[in-house]
Amino acid sequence: MKSKKYIAPSLLSANFLHLEREIEDIERAGADLLHLDIMDGHFVPNITFGPFIIKQIKSVASVPLDVHLMIEEPQRWIEKYIESGADFLTIHFETDPHLNRVINEIKRLNKKVGVSINPSTHPMLLEYVLEYVDLILVMSVNPGFGGQEFIENSFKKIKWLNNYREKHSLEFLIEVDGGVNESNVGLLSNIGADIFVAGSAIFSKNDYGKIIKRMRENL
Repeated sequence: MKSKKYIAPSLLSANFLHLEREIEDIERAGADLLHLDIMDGHFVPNITFGPFIIKQIKSVASVPLDVHLMIEEPQRWIEKYIESGADFLTIHFETDPHLNRVINEIKRLNKKVGVSINPSTHPMLLEYVLEYVDLILVMSVNPGFGGQEFIENSFKKIKWLNNYREKHSLEFLIEVDGGVNESNVGLLSNIGADIFVAGSAIFSKNDYGKIIKRMRENL
């Protein structure tokens, strides 16, 4: 599973007036996953959308939905987001003191589970859950808004996670979100990243297929 690389366009940067068309276009362009950022205005300083919109997206999408919960008390919403259509469900390390319990609940509901860390969180704090998760999402910007610049010390986190994964023969995927573009995607891939979330780097272009192709050529 680790040998495959995944491009996951973030719908946060899509045109929501024409969302169904955007989904069709981005899938036709070669998206492997659709990344959905869920923000509550408390854990992060922004508000996006919830289960109702995800359900609508699921009804037209043909690729898996990679749902990233940037919300407080995520354990209260696990079933709602899974019912709405999440295939991967990622929660933040910083939001729940009972992380292992939430991971087990998502796995009990037969979905892929991820844990995300903010830029100031060291991945070594995840050591005792790494054997239970399907992916680790490294936030390479401070979560809340699209279009931010990549935080350079994210490279060290990805290297640490990849080294740990290899040393312990684990299979979790490493996902990176924030400031990912065609100029840095190759280096991120070379040091161990598997899933590349890109929002404005893709949706700001007129030809989604062309930019995704260029990104994939660098993987």
